[in-house]
Amino acid sequence: MTGFPQAAPSTAPLRIALIASARHPIAEPFAGGLEAHTWTLSTALRARGHEVTVFAGPGSDPGLGVIEMPLRAARISESACRDTSMVAAPWLEEHHAYLQLMLELAHEPSQFDLVHNNSLNYLPVAMAAALSVPVVTTLHTPPTPWIESAIQVAPRCPVHFSAVSAHTADAWRHIVPSATVVHNGVDTRRWTPGPGGEDLVWSGRIVPEKGAHLAIEAAELSGGGLRIAGPMGDTDYFEAFVRPRLGRTITYEGHLHQPDLCELVGSSAAAVVTPCWDEPYGLVVAEALACSTPVCGFARGALPEVVTRECGRLVPPGDTAALAKAVEPTIALSRADARRHAETFCSMDAMTRSYEQLYRSVAA
Repeated sequence: MTGFPQAAPSTAPLRIALIASARHPIAEPFAGGLEAHTWTLSTALRARGHEVTVFAGPGSDPGLGVIEMPLRAARISESACRDTSMVAAPWLEEHHAYLQLMLELAHEPSQFDLVHNNSLNYLPVAMAAALSVPVVTTLHTPPTPWIESAIQVAPRCPVHFSAVSAHTADAWRHIVPSATVVHNGVDTRRWTPGPGGEDLVWSGRIVPEKGAHLAIEAAELSGGGLRIAGPMGDTDYFEAFVRPRLGRTITYEGHLHQPDLCELVGSSAAAVVTPCWDEPYGLVVAEALACSTPVCGFARGALPEVVTRECGRLVPPGDTAALAKAVEPTIALSRADARRHAETFCSMDAMTRSYEQLYRSVAA
């Protein structure tokens, strides 16, 4: 379902508890798209007059009004550690952080009008019935066993679900039949149009599923340069598949703060997007288009939903030869059309209005 329930007539400010990542801080330079999305959404909601309390990991931007979820190591006995059910310490730390938060929210029923779970953790879903206020959960990924299990805790799951794309909503439809689609948005006042340039750009987390090595291969086949930017989410992958191919025309620019990343993307001829998994949305696409940089990439996941013929070219997944051939037609596209698509389809304002409408409908 892509439509919204009937919105409540009230326009009063809402008191929103926004649950974010406990592991990665909501601060620049962002660890990934989820953290960037949370920062943008909380900032925009606050600008629209709502009271937003962000529950997030240590080191998050203090300007967001963050209450930290401390990652404390639980005191587990040696005998318990030897048990076959023992999990990795980071998993247990996150489990305790979200468990403590949900118990605190259950004990303070009048503090908020609603809770928006923008994390990937299962506990806000599993424990939603313990809260006296509505819970909205955004589906950012393909289905996971822990969240599917959490949905089935109660005979009727009380959570209101949204999804970042129609593709993602379809992937969850077997267990979430009516997720409201709210496309991710970027702040088009911060991601500004750039003049373009000669090189291609690839940005994102440097992990195997994002496929930076395929972008390198396509750039080499096309004969053009490629600038890569993003956090090294998997150093082994970077050392094995990216670093050996760096040189005069293929460069790694580092993990950049937003203004520097905007300048890099805006001064590129086209953005290359090479997912090796079913990308739930692809925030880097929205960022590139906002910088007026057209996109060429693999038609996988939600990318065909976001990229139109006016702002990009998509080729079969994994086909780097086809991607290399698509570079020239992509560069020839209108940069003004790319920017226009970002403003109408994937802007922060459109996203925030949609969430606001969803919030009011569930809080009524």
